[in-house]
Amino acid sequence: MIVGILGGGQLGRLLAQAGYSLGLRFRVLDLSAEAPAGQLAELMVADFNDTDALKRFAKGLDVVTYEFENVPVDSARFLNRRVRVYPAARALEAAQDRIAEKKFFQVLGIPTPPFTAVESWDDLESALDELGVPAVLKTRRFGYDGKGQYVLRNPEDAARAWHSLGGVPLILEGFVPFAREVSIIGVRGRRGETAFYPIIQNHHEDGMLRSSLAPAPEASAELQREAEVFAGKALDALGYVGVLAIEFFEVEGHLIANEMAPRVHNSGHWTIEGAETSQFENHLRAIMGWPLGPTAVVGCSGMLNLIGALPDAGELLSIPGAHLHLYGKSPRPNRKLGHLTIRANDRQLRDAGLAKAGKLVGDEGWGEGATRRRGEGKKGE
Repeated sequence: MIVGILGGGQLGRLLAQAGYSLGLRFRVLDLSAEAPAGQLAELMVADFNDTDALKRFAKGLDVVTYEFENVPVDSARFLNRRVRVYPAARALEAAQDRIAEKKFFQVLGIPTPPFTAVESWDDLESALDELGVPAVLKTRRFGYDGKGQYVLRNPEDAARAWHSLGGVPLILEGFVPFAREVSIIGVRGRRGETAFYPIIQNHHEDGMLRSSLAPAPEASAELQREAEVFAGKALDALGYVGVLAIEFFEVEGHLIANEMAPRVHNSGHWTIEGAETSQFENHLRAIMGWPLGPTAVVGCSGMLNLIGALPDAGELLSIPGAHLHLYGKSPRPNRKLGHLTIRANDRQLRDAGLAKAGKLVGDEGWGEGATRRRGEGKKGE
């Protein structure tokens, strides 16, 4: 059976790696001949809006999925008339525009930060009068890994933010005094069955995920239930099939939704070694109509993204419990080149491994305590 993947980045590559042991084959469509997934799967290079290319891509496929949320909705619908596409195009619609996404959350009773649409300089001035500072100005579409956003810490930042981002539809989001950033990975099958991984604690810098701890330290059963209820509502409302990630701010023991990703997610990479079934295998099980795998954790895990440059692989692998995943990309600043997962039987051993890895990548602040401290008092970025 052949699975088509729209997008050939590291997530597509990791999906292919998970699928080969299940007897699946893969065809990838991407804009670049250098797409990392193309090192492991048949690669077609074409624009996602090229209908002739889409027809060729779909030929012989059993199912199509995607590894990033900026696939054109019309292209997903075009393909769905020829082959099953999961998740459905309406999940893309809900996630691609930050205003639509937050309204979607609100309809389901999922709390969000305060927000206002911004189309003009006058809109921005009015939004700042309403929400105040600090606040975050973001593009409504195509923002990821910190791109397309500007933190306004005082009113004087507004002009610089407008100069940087103005000219496209924007959203201003109000301050959220969160204790930490967390996410949940959920998966829904074709028959509506669902499964959830434990809440994950995340640390971002400049809008880019740097590390994750799983399970999130000191996450109560009530917080896990709240996350599962919110994610379950989104999965069911979208008639979703596959893996969905939702990122939250934790505020006074409750969750406020930041954004969702209708795909496998960076904060779930630890599941490859740290859960009974990885998010990648469960995504494939779901879209193929197969039973979902168990999501129970194995020990405790920490995941560290390798960004911009690669330490010596041998030194990383000398750390007890270390598992290295490289994406086949050439180094450049702010590019995700791979990730390292440390799996251990207890938090102390995991954090000791993360601390060693942090030294090798030039950041010694990794670990449970440091990650928690970094989250305190930050803005909703």
